[in-house]
Amino acid sequence: MAGKIPQAFIDQVLNQTDIVDLINEYVELKSKGKEYIACCPFHGEKTPSFTVSPEKQFYHCFGCGAHGTAINFLMEHEGLQFIEAIETLASRLGLGVVTESGNYQKNDSHHQLYLAMDAASQFFQQQLRDNPEAISYLKSRGITGEIANRFNIGYAPQGYGNIKKRLTETFTQEILVSAGLLSKKSEDKVYDRFRHRIMFPIKDARGRVIAFGGRSMDDSMPKYMNSPETELFHKGSTLYGIYEARQFLGKLKQLIIVEGYMDVIALAQHNFANCIATLGTATTTQNVKNLLRFTSDLIFCFDGDRAGKDAAWKALQQILPEFKDGINIRFAFMPQGEDPDSLIRSLGDSAFNEYLNEAAPLSEYFFNNLVKDIDMETADGRAKLANTAKPLLAKLPKTVFRDLMYKELNERVGTSIPVSPSISPAGISATSKPQNQSSRSLKYTKTRLAIALLIRDPKLGHHALSIEQLSHLKSVPGIDLFLQLLEIIEEEPNISAIALVERFHGDSSYSALQKLLLWDPPDMDNRELSFKQTMQRFKEDIRRIELDTLIQSEN
Repeated sequence: MAGKIPQAFIDQVLNQTDIVDLINEYVELKSKGKEYIACCPFHGEKTPSFTVSPEKQFYHCFGCGAHGTAINFLMEHEGLQFIEAIETLASRLGLGVVTESGNYQKNDSHHQLYLAMDAASQFFQQQLRDNPEAISYLKSRGITGEIANRFNIGYAPQGYGNIKKRLTETFTQEILVSAGLLSKKSEDKVYDRFRHRIMFPIKDARGRVIAFGGRSMDDSMPKYMNSPETELFHKGSTLYGIYEARQFLGKLKQLIIVEGYMDVIALAQHNFANCIATLGTATTTQNVKNLLRFTSDLIFCFDGDRAGKDAAWKALQQILPEFKDGINIRFAFMPQGEDPDSLIRSLGDSAFNEYLNEAAPLSEYFFNNLVKDIDMETADGRAKLANTAKPLLAKLPKTVFRDLMYKELNERVGTSIPVSPSISPAGISATSKPQNQSSRSLKYTKTRLAIALLIRDPKLGHHALSIEQLSHLKSVPGIDLFLQLLEIIEEEPNISAIALVERFHGDSSYSALQKLLLWDPPDMDNRELSFKQTMQRFKEDIRRIELDTLIQSEN
């Protein structure tokens, strides 16, 4: 996909995008000198440590270390792929995306899948409007027309050929099979996957339909049926309802994670618009990463039965490796035999709110769940707790929270389990210190300085030594990257700084270039003079190499 969009178009999008305007759509930026600041959208904080540089077209957080270009911001904040970030930026600018062939919208099979899913969603919604039985079922579940419209709920009619007949007028059968709308048993046996079901479109963060969930109306099995995994749909990383929550609320301060889309719908009906659901049997690591991109305040809400408790414990284990200081994660459980849908319909908003208010912090739930079957009055029991807890706590990153969890474990077992400290003598997290300082305290070298200057002002390339001259320094670390930059500038003399850096997106050098964008060596005040002086030093190095070569040849 990425290769199909011309590099010139990507450069155009980057050159016309102002990162300040883009990020200001998500967080409120305030001017501070030559930069803008805000509380970081990637981790919880009360004092702003997130900066955006209009000059560099780059953002950086001194708290969590997040940094990058407009493309990086959309990829991290919205959970987009590279190509999707380009499409989003282009859409903001009113630009139509084209490929090298000029037919991106018409010929791209990926795009055809999106169009097919949208057409199916429109068909299901129309079928719902024309089916009294389906409407009656939704009313019996307390779902109003307003909520049905917000979530684009539909109905798949009975019969094996409704979608097949309707959509093959526009799309090939192969596309519909690839989209998961048709099932194919053999060449002559292709039929509708969803039949006589209430249909819930599953959307990505941009609002595009990528899959469907279908619920039977008569509790016939399977009660729930999701689309299969496709090019568009990966259930381990999809959050049902995230698009609707963001559309309704804007910035998400808190998310309530429930187990199914009927729970999301029912809670939205009762003004809990910040509810989403993971898809599949368990919360995945990718689910957790995606959730933390949207907010640092999460409440996992599970059924009170054995399955719900098992799901909660599995979710906690996925959270531990992703935990950061400043996030707030709690666990709430419904009464036995209830789920959020049934509880709120039978007892109302206040009852559900009570369970949310009583939700246990992660630390409390962690230890309470471990000790529930352990006799803590015995040495054997305390040893069992230590042996069970230590491998789980080892998954935590080096944070203040990890230290406090080990402290709690030591107090419970009456021992002193050693743990490498996460707190420096000055009281600063050891994990945050490298993130804050590593890129700013890079070791000074001529090559690093030359690259740092060049990616801030590509026009300095006019003052560079020739590529032929610089090739004598091929043994110098970093010189290959410097030569690559010069070659790009030679081919495109008017390339912008941010477009130059983004040429390396996905390359092993990309991270190094980002660090050099953040680096503030002392020679940045007069860039042209610094660059010329650096080239002079390179020239002296070349002369020494040539002299050494000459001496060796004479010997």
